[in-house]
Amino acid sequence: MVENTSVKSKKDLFVVFGGKVMDTRGKDFADTENLDVRGFYQNYEDALASWRAASHLNVDDAFTKYVIVRLW
Repeated sequence: MVENTSVKSKKDLFVVFGGKVMDTRGKDFADTENLDVRGFYQNYEDALASWRAASHLNVDDAFTKYVIVRLW
């Protein structure tokens, strides 16, 4: 089967998740079994909005961190 490379469909996928970290300067989550997955998003702008909302809800807890990860 030959793929048509002239027509490329660019799809992005981002996931936003967070939880308690062991060190405020690091990315090691204390409990990976209970991460708060906010959702999967097809564009960075929506992922960023979700990240901001989740981060704002936990602004007083320095040990709770949310991240945006681009899956593809």
